[in-house]
Amino acid sequence: MPRSLSTSLRAHAWQVSLGRLLLLLLIALVFGLVVGQVLICFLVALAAYGLWMLWSLAQLQRWLGSRTREAPPFEQGVWSEIASFIQSRHQSMRQRQRRLVRLLRAYRSAATALPDGIIVLSPLQQVVWANPAAEGLLGFRLSKARGQPVLNLLTEPVMREWLLGQPQQEPLIDVQTAADRDKRLSMRLVPYQDDHAMLIVRDISLLMKLEQVRRDFVANVSHELRTPLTVIHGYLDMIETDEHPSIATMIEEMHRQSKRMAQVVEDLLTLSRLDATEAAGDEPVSMTAMMATLKREAEALSKGQHQIQVDNLCQADLHGSMKDLHSAFSNLIANAVRYTPTGGSITVRWQLKDQGACFSVQDTGFGIPAEHIPRLTERFYRVSTSRSREKGGTGLGLSIVKHVLNLHQAKLNIESQVGVGSMFSCCFPAERLRPRD
Repeated sequence: MPRSLSTSLRAHAWQVSLGRLLLLLLIALVFGLVVGQVLICFLVALAAYGLWMLWSLAQLQRWLGSRTREAPPFEQGVWSEIASFIQSRHQSMRQRQRRLVRLLRAYRSAATALPDGIIVLSPLQQVVWANPAAEGLLGFRLSKARGQPVLNLLTEPVMREWLLGQPQQEPLIDVQTAADRDKRLSMRLVPYQDDHAMLIVRDISLLMKLEQVRRDFVANVSHELRTPLTVIHGYLDMIETDEHPSIATMIEEMHRQSKRMAQVVEDLLTLSRLDATEAAGDEPVSMTAMMATLKREAEALSKGQHQIQVDNLCQADLHGSMKDLHSAFSNLIANAVRYTPTGGSITVRWQLKDQGACFSVQDTGFGIPAEHIPRLTERFYRVSTSRSREKGGTGLGLSIVKHVLNLHQAKLNIESQVGVGSMFSCCFPAERLRPRD
């Protein structure tokens, strides 16, 4: 209804009501003058009008409480306008409620059709709603689980520990259920409005099988390539380039490329072994001896072209796999030597930091653009393909570093600025440290 027409109707309603009151008072005045009791007649008229107002109010209350959709029990006047306004708002609210119900049903149907399990949780982590996929993956019935704490549905200790920890920061990946050991699940907690949350459960069994196929393929191919590469490399070593000067350049290039291919195979085998390893070793690792070894290796790789500084500032050693840690640390140093121009400096440091300890390698090399840093630990990822091949990199070194650190509950932090240099830090938690003998 246009605003001007609605305002006109309200004004007319007040005119009708005021006209009725004035007519009643006029009749009382005339009757009072006739009988000589003007004041009493006025009071009687006002009392009658008040009783009529109360009766109209009672009629409005009855109409509001009625479940039928009958028309308002008023004709013209203020009460009719009030009843019409209430009826209009009521119809608008009913239409809005129908739209919300339709939307809710549509969203629920969509959530029901999803292959991933969804459990809606209250602020107290009680089950509000769940789709059929969640019931199937976790083995419960919504009719019995509604209102219960979600912890009652999680039978595996690792699930309960994850939910009681900080589930919003890290998802739970690759967990088995007691009902079906062949099924592998991932879980993620997504918070939303008013401290509510959604627990999303996904069946990743097929993905894990495909990942295992990939790992087996890489491991098998790497093993199969090792022998022919060794043979090729051996025959190339037997060729005397002095006797065949016309092909000396080709032989040297073939020798260099076969050596590079052999290094790629070795790195792939290392990654395959790390993938198959569930936990790092627990042998004592002397960082004093480790730093001394790394210093000799860095100086040998640099061949006097860089300034090498090694600082052992932490009076603590590590628990872990000496072989794997040495592989990770030496990869970082090799990268620093490889990508730092002649005359640059490389600083290797072992120091306490943030209730733990960090092994860091800082260089004054080319630097890495910020957009490449998140992908550096991917296999075969290179910031500059031509530069990496020229320097002899395989593109697997940082992947090995990441796998080794994950096994040792450590993290790799990368800081870099183009034209200034980079710093790679391996930060270990306090649980991995041991007092130095």
